Amino acid sequence: MEHPAALDPRPPEPRRTDDRLEEYPRLDLDETKASPNRWWIWLLVFAAIGYGCYRLYEFETAKKQAGIAQRIAPDAMTIPVTAAAARREDMPVYLQGLGTVTPFNTVTVKTRIDGQLTNVAFQEGQFVHQGELLAEIDPRPYQVALDQAKANLARDQAAVKDAETNYARDQELYSNQIIARQQMETQGAMADEARAAIAADQAAIDNAKLNLSYTHITAPISGRAGLRLVDAGNMIHAADANGLVIITQLQPIAALFSIPEDQLPEVLRRLRSGLKMVAEAYDRDNTTRLATGALLTVDNEIDPTTGTSRLKAVFPNNDLALFPNQFVNVRLWLDTRRGATVIPASAVQRGPSGTFIYLVQNGDSVTVRPVKVGLTEANTVAIDDGLTPGDTVVVDGAEKLTEGAKVLVRQAPPSDLSNPKRRSG
Repeated sequence: MEHPAALDPRPPEPRRTDDRLEEYPRLDLDETKASPNRWWIWLLVFAAIGYGCYRLYEFETAKKQAGIAQRIAPDAMTIPVTAAAARREDMPVYLQGLGTVTPFNTVTVKTRIDGQLTNVAFQEGQFVHQGELLAEIDPRPYQVALDQAKANLARDQAAVKDAETNYARDQELYSNQIIARQQMETQGAMADEARAAIAADQAAIDNAKLNLSYTHITAPISGRAGLRLVDAGNMIHAADANGLVIITQLQPIAALFSIPEDQLPEVLRRLRSGLKMVAEAYDRDNTTRLATGALLTVDNEIDPTTGTSRLKAVFPNNDLALFPNQFVNVRLWLDTRRGATVIPASAVQRGPSGTFIYLVQNGDSVTVRPVKVGLTEANTVAIDDGLTPGDTVVVDGAEKLTEGAKVLVRQAPPSDLSNPKRRSG
């Protein structure tokens, strides 16, 4: 049992010792305050609480995602793909070369005489026909020259008449032994000289008429006129380096293109046999067919720097789709492969062991089938081995597939199976 004084909350009275009050030790109030360096303890407490909440959130989220994955797992294993059936058809074989359209004929229209250009009768870019008036030169100097030549002819014709009359008279006098033979022969020579002068006068008249006709400049060929090079009012000369206008023939028009020299023997063999080889011109992107024509000839030598031979094809160009110096891709028909098994080119895959395709089995799975690819034409390839007509192959989505994968097949529309873009055979 504790002493009653211990239960008294009041502090004890101080005791007197040697007439001095004995003081009890005083408590240091600063020691009872919390140290300011202990704030990090509370920070650790709050961090532990936050980490626990984060772990709880992760646990609940993972459990929820696991439930969703478990419900959709059967559907996620099915890969959607686009497929098409292999078919049997005739496949043309083409040779392709890069070419340039060239005019079949190009003429620089020049004057044949000197004079002042008085009239330009064509419009720039106009389609002109052969013999159509293009320009006129001042005809007056040449008309004067023609009139002078005609006057000289009339003068010499009178001289011929007089010389022939005198010659006939001298012949009669010589027969009567009145004049010498030399005088008669001299008069005959003068008559011949007068007749020769008439021939020269006639030639001068013809030349004057020809020069007068040259004052009307006409189109030598039918074609499209280019930009006007000389304006009306200028003096033009036959010796001028530039002409009046350049006319290019567009119908028909030609295209020059090149093929490798190892493809040339087959082309020559068909040309010698008289077989018409169809040529088709495509645009720069090789997607749009511009014109259809025929192979005309092959150049007489092979370019040693490139190992190629130049060929020339002719196109009617009725719709003027081809233009001089236009870049084109020319496809030359060589042969037709009958009854080939063809599939879209996008179905062919390439791996370490070669080319293969994904073959659809039972409508819901695929298997890897090695194939041997033959001819390639446009977006279509011929399969020489490994496939039969009617087999269904994957044409889109193959990058996600493996052997035996489950697929959801969508048939490709016919428009997706053909692409107008052409490639060489």
